[in-house]
Amino acid sequence: MRLDRMANTLAMQTGSTVGGVLFHRHSPAAVQRAVLEAMLRPLPLPANSQVLRVTLGGRRAERVTVAGSDERRVLLYLHGGGYTIGSARAFRSLAAHLSRSAQAVVYTLDYRLAPEHPYPAALDDAVAAVLELCNDLGHPPSRVAICGDSAGGGLAVATARCLTDYHGLRVGALGLISPWTDPASAALYRADDKAVNRTWSALSATKYRGQADPRTPGLAPMHGDLSGLPAMTVHFGRGEVLAKQIKRFVDAVREAGTTADLHAYPVWHSGHAWAAVVPAAAKAVNDLGGAVRRHLDAPVTSRGAGA
Repeated sequence: MRLDRMANTLAMQTGSTVGGVLFHRHSPAAVQRAVLEAMLRPLPLPANSQVLRVTLGGRRAERVTVAGSDERRVLLYLHGGGYTIGSARAFRSLAAHLSRSAQAVVYTLDYRLAPEHPYPAALDDAVAAVLELCNDLGHPPSRVAICGDSAGGGLAVATARCLTDYHGLRVGALGLISPWTDPASAALYRADDKAVNRTWSALSATKYRGQADPRTPGLAPMHGDLSGLPAMTVHFGRGEVLAKQIKRFVDAVREAGTTADLHAYPVWHSGHAWAAVVPAAAKAVNDLGGAVRRHLDAPVTSRGAGA
């Protein structure tokens, strides 16, 4: 327990120090992206991991597996970063740990980022990626899960909605880490945590939104139809900046009749990314991967409402 606390404290201190540059409102996007890469890319991967650079939905992506990955299970991972920073490479360690816990192949996608590419660029890229996985690569939708953290978590929900409504395709599960499902709603933010601050988040939301209405469901799935979505597992950090928003989102999902399991962990916003070095984050990723695996393995007829 003492080592767990020490690792958690060290990671928090590192994140807080680097975050002064990473999440400063005057830092150029190129600097923020480089800082995040430098912070996350060195995190180790599990033993016997394999990373292949591929193209998915017309975008660069990585295919991540670990010994024991079952190619019949596929996860598309959409990274966080406020729609303005982040990459498949930066979240490679998290993807590998998720591959191990879910016993699945994980694809991480370099979707287009704002402000260069505002909404709906990221959504279009994510939808195209799933369509290629299912229609071109032959993976049954029921054996595909969409996972993501923060902005990537909100994007995962929006992608699932778009696939169901416009393509008649329903994936098997959603795995969401600190999902940002209502980017314009500062009212649902609580005190800043060590990972991210409200000012930077609001600026990122504005950059991604462009000219869209802030309540557009593809941008803010909190305001869309939440019925008929795949069963979802939702994780968040105790005391994190989006805790109130996440709880409200899950309440709305359940009211719409969709299955949603909610779990809090002693980590910060999107703290799962540190699974390689923080035991609490490692446990959270292990739990998330196990939950997603069970959803993908369950017979379609037994998945209940929203599955």
